[in-house]
Amino acid sequence: MANAIADPIAVPSPDDTISLWWCSLAPPREWRDLLAWLSPDECRRMERFGSATMRVRYLIGRASLRRLLGRALGVAPVDVALERGPRGRPQLGGQQHLDFNVSHTGDVALIAISREGRIGVDLERSDRAINSTGVARKFLTARERESFASWDPDAARRRILRLWTCKEALSKATGDALSAPLARLEIDVEPALQLTAGPAPYLPAHFALFAARVPDDHIATVALWRPCNATGPATPETQHR
Repeated sequence: MANAIADPIAVPSPDDTISLWWCSLAPPREWRDLLAWLSPDECRRMERFGSATMRVRYLIGRASLRRLLGRALGVAPVDVALERGPRGRPQLGGQQHLDFNVSHTGDVALIAISREGRIGVDLERSDRAINSTGVARKFLTARERESFASWDPDAARRRILRLWTCKEALSKATGDALSAPLARLEIDVEPALQLTAGPAPYLPAHFALFAARVPDDHIATVALWRPCNATGPATPETQHR
């Protein structure tokens, strides 16, 4: 069964505490064997997807995640204890030294595993068509919009996609997802990705942003959250109080 899915491909890591993996979600011939790796809750969630294609992609993605986490923990994929934490964010049950996050688009996924802090990742196709004006007005700050106001439409679209992946990755690291104050998170793209302003818990000193080196037809950003206070490491949940 170990050969039922393609082995994820390592992506160059932006930090020595992070590993990144590029995964194909294309179904292999023996994909049904992978159902044995999923928990009953994962099987029920898979069945809620509206098409067979989406169900199989979920299965392959979950099996790939379980394979990678199992290797890191030294256990079989089926024995990886996955659970849903605060606000529904997936996490490892009983494990505090590893965090992970997954983003997928089409038939590929990017999986991030962190040994320090909380990780968020977002992956988009670089040719994705968007309503640039609407997205910029709703989710970007005035300063971000001004940074590419004179650019041609395609260059502006690509800049918006990069900023979007930054904000999505940040919100996935915290677990806030789309409830995050995306329009109040200010990102610098040059000379390097950086969160420069945001309300708590989005404090620039606690986050690092990295552009993942994925194939040219995709854009991906990784956010690493290391929340701390004067008495030492704080749990992410205390940062929201």
